[in-house]
Amino acid sequence: QVQLVESGGGLVQPGGSLRLSCAASESIFSIDFMGWYRQAPGKQRELVAVVTRGDSTHYGDSVKGRFTISRDNAKNTVYLQMNSLKPEDTAVYYCRRNSMGYTYWGQGTQVTVSS
Repeated sequence: QVQLVESGGGLVQPGGSLRLSCAASESIFSIDFMGWYRQAPGKQRELVAVVTRGDSTHYGDSVKGRFTISRDNAKNTVYLQMNSLKPEDTAVYYCRRNSMGYTYWGQGTQVTVSS
């Protein structure tokens, strides 16, 4: 069972920045893809950003140009740099890993954007 541990969430003012980290218990070198989804109260879980085995990146429309996903294979960690945060970015952010047909989720980390 792969474990995913997220960190970096918190409270930030509009326009501020946060960096989320997702550390995996196993190598992320040969993943299919890995990244971040989020779920706000009363809404469906949605794609934020993912990075593929070949280092392609894909972003949700609402975060393009503001968020950046990256990976560090040596640390088995994926990062999400979030800039120019807006109140509508408030949600629980979940890390997801897909590899060899298996999907794993982290426990989630809360991000709150409020003045």
